[in-house]
Amino acid sequence: MCVVAALGTPVSAHGVISETWNTPRALSPWDIAAVLVLTVAGLLYVRGTMVRRIRGAAPRRREWMAFACGWSTLMLAALPPIDARAIQQFSVHMVQHELMMLVAAPLIIAGRPIATVLWGLPSDWRGAVSRVLRAKGGGRLLLASSPLVAWAAHGLVIWLWHIPALYDAAVSNEAIHASQHAMFVATAALFWWGMLSGRYGRAGYGAAVFYVFTTVVHTGLLGAMLTLAPVPLYPIYATAAARNGHDALEDQQLAGLLMWIPAGTILTALGIALCAAWLGEAARRQRITAPRS
Repeated sequence: MCVVAALGTPVSAHGVISETWNTPRALSPWDIAAVLVLTVAGLLYVRGTMVRRIRGAAPRRREWMAFACGWSTLMLAALPPIDARAIQQFSVHMVQHELMMLVAAPLIIAGRPIATVLWGLPSDWRGAVSRVLRAKGGGRLLLASSPLVAWAAHGLVIWLWHIPALYDAAVSNEAIHASQHAMFVATAALFWWGMLSGRYGRAGYGAAVFYVFTTVVHTGLLGAMLTLAPVPLYPIYATAAARNGHDALEDQQLAGLLMWIPAGTILTALGIALCAAWLGEAARRQRITAPRS
């Protein structure tokens, strides 16, 4: 409780930085909306798991555990104290974004949530949603899940939101901030779905390795630019630093290092895991197609 209180940072209803540092703030309407969305999604997944278990097709243990860990990480990142402190420090904001994109998103996708959440809906709704997805969204969903499209969309969103004017707007306005987070999470989920189980399924793991490692390169480049910049690039964090007594340039350098080194390490580890899965899938296919002795 002491740690939470120390991290709490007040902002106004529109996200404007307040004068004091340690006073806890109330949840904003956008925080409440995030809680509601995540709570509904979690309850639907739990109900869908129960329905599938009754029907003898429950998700594997590793799948629901991955979803639970990803869901918990997303809830932690989206709410105070992390969300409140992110308004004051660029480095904390970077931690928040990496938790969303590199921890929560791949874990949730590894939990294969779509089918389970659909089973969590009331039967009438489930049939209607399934028909809509098959009739109108199936083809677009398959196209969007191709590794190239998912990689391009996620990379574009990351670079656009790190333009100083857009980033400052997100920090100073709660609605824009919520939009930023929604785009980060949505494109990260699309990216990891495209890499893990998208248009080409396991056969696409080889291409996924390439796209993950190129993501390491371009996000590392962005992190290096932030780390090596000679001056603070985001005026709103310079103002926050002056008010709260820390160095804005050091804060920016730490944020850049977090994107450059730890985030790059996580992406590299995931790329290596995909490479191993690709080799294992190739061996499995070879065993299937090999003539029986």
